[in-house]
Amino acid sequence: HLCATAPSEFRMYGRDARHDVTIGGDHVVFSPAYGPPFVTDLDQGRRYATLADFENFVKLTYASPWLHHSGGTICEPVDVPVNKRHLDMAYAHLRWSTKPLMGSVTAPERAEDSLAMARLVFGADRLERDCVIQGNINVNSPLVFDDVMSGALKVYARANQGCVISPFIIGGAMGPVTQPALIAQAHAEALVGIALSQLVRPGSPMVYGNFLTTMDLKTGAPTFGTPEADLATYAIAQLARRVGLPVRCGGHYTASKTTDAQAMQESADAMDAAVLAGANFVHQAAGWLEGGLTIGYEKFVMDADHLGMLHRMLAGLAIDENGLAADAFREAGPGNAFLGTAHTLANFEYANHPALLPDTSSFEQWTEDGGLDMAQRANRQWKQMLADYEPPPIDPSVDADLQAFVADRKASMEDAWY
Repeated sequence: HLCATAPSEFRMYGRDARHDVTIGGDHVVFSPAYGPPFVTDLDQGRRYATLADFENFVKLTYASPWLHHSGGTICEPVDVPVNKRHLDMAYAHLRWSTKPLMGSVTAPERAEDSLAMARLVFGADRLERDCVIQGNINVNSPLVFDDVMSGALKVYARANQGCVISPFIIGGAMGPVTQPALIAQAHAEALVGIALSQLVRPGSPMVYGNFLTTMDLKTGAPTFGTPEADLATYAIAQLARRVGLPVRCGGHYTASKTTDAQAMQESADAMDAAVLAGANFVHQAAGWLEGGLTIGYEKFVMDADHLGMLHRMLAGLAIDENGLAADAFREAGPGNAFLGTAHTLANFEYANHPALLPDTSSFEQWTEDGGLDMAQRANRQWKQMLADYEPPPIDPSVDADLQAFVADRKASMEDAWY
């Protein structure tokens, strides 16, 4: 009854109207990784993330046509004090991107800071009408909303802004090992969070989230892209539709430490399940490695390339005169090739999705070009994307207000590293 006031579909607005998105219905929104304290690439290996890394991933997300949402804590900038880094992260999203974003949830006052910065960009009146920022609220499964998460949830709901309510359940750790029991638990936890948001402000836009996976019952290590987790994704999406709420599922999840065959098998299986289940919001859609401890530069662009393929799949088949190609059959005739027909020449540029990273050249040509594997090609790709990046314009007075707010808030408190 309480959840019924949450909208089944809502619009989320970016700083540029071309990046506005709809969450719910038949729409899907892809958002990058969230939360890793480490980053990795082929050049420097695994290391703690910095603010420079965070800004790089904001820029890569902005540059990718296949990611609709700037995300939140794409990685933890551990070179900035814990109590101040949320200011730098919100500024980076608002300055270096124009896509919708997530603010801080690690303390209610940090959520308030995120909203204050959004108001400087969009205007206080705008937030009363429209959703421009979200919080990612994780349940402390099993069956606990702590004061930090419930406090941040209330801050966003009170301001008429959105939250993604996501139970974080690993079967055998935060819930039973059997999927039906885990699904029931996840459903209860998500609905409690959404109900709380509607008690604070009826009609505030919420997403029914989940993070439900398995673990190796011999070692206790989390596992991803497993058949059990994929089945749970399908069931969770059906339950969200039953209660009429937008649903968050999946991501390019993997336990692999590097961009190897395990990473892509697990990631593709987890992501495909989310898309086929009808997910409206997909967090962790690009960059995830090592069970979420690490975000990889190469993995990020490999995942983004796969997202482009999923966009094409979701577009479906165009059953029309051009799609049925009767003229091509007549022109080619029995036993002849279609490569030179007028229909092929008219459609060759857009008939198939132009993925960037797969190599389809001959062995000889591939060898002559350096014999690079996909990770090496991805290494070149992310570097080129950053080299080509151009900052989106912003009103200089708004930028000055944002920088002043960040400086004032940082000056008001001592550094805290825990």
